[in-house]
Amino acid sequence: MSESDRRVVSEPSLRSYLDALDDRGDLVRVTEELSWDLEASAVAMRAGDRDGPIPLFEHVRGSDVPGARLVGDPYRGSQRRPWDRIATALGLPADADSAAYYDAMLERLTDPVDPVLVDADPEDAPCKEVVRTGEEARLLSLPWPYIHSGDGGRYSNLHTLVVPDPDSEWVDWSTHRMMIHDDRQGSVLLLAGEQTPNLYYYKYERRDEPMPAAVVVGAEPAVQCTSVMWIPTGSDEARYAGGLRGAPVELVECETNDLRVPANAELVVEGHLLPEERLDEGPFGDYFGYMHGPRRSMPAFRVDAITHRESPIIPFCVEGMGVGYTENTTSSMEVGCVGPDATLGLRAAGFDVVRCVPWQFTPRTAYVVATATDDPGTLHELANFIFTTWGMLHIDFFIFVDACVDPLDTRAVFEAIALHADPDADFHQFGVETMPKVPLNIYQTPDEKGDAQTGTSKAKTAKAYIDATGSEEARPAVVSESSRARARELLSTAGVVAAPRGGTERVDLASDASASGGER
Repeated sequence: MSESDRRVVSEPSLRSYLDALDDRGDLVRVTEELSWDLEASAVAMRAGDRDGPIPLFEHVRGSDVPGARLVGDPYRGSQRRPWDRIATALGLPADADSAAYYDAMLERLTDPVDPVLVDADPEDAPCKEVVRTGEEARLLSLPWPYIHSGDGGRYSNLHTLVVPDPDSEWVDWSTHRMMIHDDRQGSVLLLAGEQTPNLYYYKYERRDEPMPAAVVVGAEPAVQCTSVMWIPTGSDEARYAGGLRGAPVELVECETNDLRVPANAELVVEGHLLPEERLDEGPFGDYFGYMHGPRRSMPAFRVDAITHRESPIIPFCVEGMGVGYTENTTSSMEVGCVGPDATLGLRAAGFDVVRCVPWQFTPRTAYVVATATDDPGTLHELANFIFTTWGMLHIDFFIFVDACVDPLDTRAVFEAIALHADPDADFHQFGVETMPKVPLNIYQTPDEKGDAQTGTSKAKTAKAYIDATGSEEARPAVVSESSRARARELLSTAGVVAAPRGGTERVDLASDASASGGER
């Protein structure tokens, strides 16, 4: 799959992406009126549980904005192929195998494209079709979902948080959920150690200055993908989004501050984070699959303006579904976006990494790294780099496998552990009580999860990695490639076309197509 000519680019907006899903029968328009209060999330969870189409809720009770809609987990992939809808969103072949998908993502990320600034005219910047400032900017006029029974409130949890560095031209894009408190206030989950929290706690708050911020809801797919990646501090994330899009991302200036935001977004909430002011946040049904609490104090977000498209679409993610049995937007994006970005980062640091892949079922806890080296010293050095890099705060476990093992093939990874990981020599605990920790794991005590005043955690923990690499000699070819080709030919002649194992096996597309008469 060549990306060099960029003939196919990313969808330029969330709603054009949803139209693309609709065209292929992968979207269901829920026309019956329902409530933002648990009903929309229940439908989205059920659709995810069944690997069903993406639900777009056309009529949501309790909104003062005409035509305001919700969409549940718009980037959720299938359980066998978590990246497939992200591929559709970015204009990549939706039927590509995991290796081809990763290669295409890496190529786009290594070819950034500068953004362009457009006028605030709604024709150029649809997010300006409706502009509300001051008292007219009311958060509760919109149908923010109440996602889990037991959540502390209604949430925006699938957006891009845009904030500036006060000491440079750098503007950080990230994802941090916001709990809605009333018409003019929210609380933002900022856990120290990540880019935006570090800017807030260690720059703005220490200077007693408000932090300008924009919550961009329903940005175009390339922007949403970039927001979850570990783009290095100081780098222009809009350029990486342009690379993913295959064309410049259009930005427009905010109404009440100097920030520039994606012009094709569905909705932009402009405001500022106040120094030394906190509001309750949580509990929330988090990505680990349990209700994360207790309620804690988090930085207060004050609303200055809301701009949006006509009939805006608010996307949300039903967290808590990604552990073990199904997918959601977070878990799919970890595999489909963060993994390729992490692969690129490790290669840039000089490590011989074929692919770095979040474990599909616990994507923010465990990773699998396929590498060409089985040298214990080199692997330990790689583990040290990974565990001390800021983007890896969430990660507790790594599994190193050989280059020939597909990290997205669960069976192959378990096979590598069973055959090549010596429990005595290849299981390594790393940095006992010295490694930084994001306070979300269920095994942590309330004290370990953070200080009640700041909501940040000083807890340290150990990390671990498993060396499941082995020599090529230890992997005898039970069946030769010529025999495999002959088997495919015979099966094709018999009218049987075998699917890739687990949907993730590296498949020779050309030989398979040839063997099957072009059918797949």
